[in-house]
Amino acid sequence: MNSFLQFTDKGIYCEPGDFYIDPWKPVARAVITHAHSDHAYQGHQFYLTQRQSIPVLKYRLGNQINVQSLEYGETIEHNGVKISLHPAGHIIGSSQVRVEKNGEVWAVSGDYKTENDGITVPFEVVKCNTFITESTFGLPVFQWKPQSEVINQIQRWWKRNQEEETCSVLICYALGKAQRILCNLDLSIGEVYAHGAIENVNEVLRQAGEKIPPTLRIGAETSKQNLRRALVLATASVVNSAWIRKLAPFSIGYASGWMQIRGNKRRRAADVGFALSDHADWNGLNETVRATGAEKIFVTHGFTEQFSQWLNEKGVAADIVKTEYSGESFDENSVSDLNLS
Repeated sequence: MNSFLQFTDKGIYCEPGDFYIDPWKPVARAVITHAHSDHAYQGHQFYLTQRQSIPVLKYRLGNQINVQSLEYGETIEHNGVKISLHPAGHIIGSSQVRVEKNGEVWAVSGDYKTENDGITVPFEVVKCNTFITESTFGLPVFQWKPQSEVINQIQRWWKRNQEEETCSVLICYALGKAQRILCNLDLSIGEVYAHGAIENVNEVLRQAGEKIPPTLRIGAETSKQNLRRALVLATASVVNSAWIRKLAPFSIGYASGWMQIRGNKRRRAADVGFALSDHADWNGLNETVRATGAEKIFVTHGFTEQFSQWLNEKGVAADIVKTEYSGESFDENSVSDLNLS
């Protein structure tokens, strides 16, 4: 079997089709799995992505980009290569890229999660000969509790803070995590405010027809008294800033898969941590690899060495590929509490 995807210093390249998948250097033709900045870069001459990704892609890269959309499951052919996009379950509009030529099928997953979050089109297994996977949380310690349990934890923390007249500041990603939390909360508890970076994304998605509940933008006119019973969604950039000090008294919570690791809450000066991730956990990664039926696995980012070694020990041929994808960012020191042997 002749491989037709190559790993280059620009990204994953399909030579017969003459296009790249999630390239990190400017190219002529790029297929984009989703709009996070480590997968969607500026400077490509032509972009192809799933329809729901386009509004945020244009917001982040500029309205001038030349972009074409595909629906999930729709197939186009370019230079004899069939290309289709399939749900990755990571964030709104996220896709796996299926490419096929002469009966050989590769699937490039980008980032993915296997739990249905209620707002993203649920993950779909893509049968293939070769599967390219992330391993952001590719260690056995990372096993997520059901989303409903984590959302209930967040709500109990919010209610407890309300009783103490303390603002609840929840740190999360502006694209993906913030909308997931917002869409699953019991909004009868109180008002939800959003930092500008999050509210900007919310507005882009709402204008595109996504059903994102209303949030209040924090401004100079925002009442401090109202904030004492409110939930504020903010990005990590506000921690230890003048912006967050204006919300005092406040309690800081982090929503991240890295909260699964002992000590991360302390390192990030958080009062509470919620292990909620838009990436597959250990079980999700393993189940997906098995379900694809792939004879060959390439692991692109995360705990690549540990996960690929595990797969090889289980009789699955796996190799590591160095890329510039980062997954869910974290402090490198946050893994020091784990036994990685």
